Amino acid sequence: MRYRSIDNTIIDRLCQFIDMLNEEAENGSVVVVEGKRDVEALIRIGFNGNVTMLNRFKGITDFVDSQHLISKKIILLLDMDRTGKYLTSRLVAQLQHKGNNVTLFYKKTLAKITNGKIRHIEELVTYAPHVCGLSGTMGRRDLYFYI
Repeated sequence: MRYRSIDNTIIDRLCQFIDMLNEEAENGSVVVVEGKRDVEALIRIGFNGNVTMLNRFKGITDFVDSQHLISKKIILLLDMDRTGKYLTSRLVAQLQHKGNNVTLFYKKTLAKITNGKIRHIEELVTYAPHVCGLSGTMGRRDLYFYI
């Protein structure tokens, strides 16, 4: 088994990323991920806003119709694999056609922070013991193992 060291700059940037995402959620933005494991990964690294799972809807059209009345920003955080890219392109096209404010900024930022190592949002769990600790502070990383 190969040990993967985790760079402190990546950890710091991930904490800033999560703080920005939490701030967006507090302002009413909708964060969209593919499934349940993606939601769990975001929660484990410190995200405390509401997340919408794309898989809960009957299809892209059903999701787009449900988001039509929302005037806030829609943040797409879908996976960076083939399926995720396909879903992202379809959602962006349909949501923008309906007049929604859609952003891919956070998806691109996450790819830059991890240097493309994270292709699936659920893989963020590997950073959970290092990112922001239990209470959102970097000082008590050791408490994470007592959960």
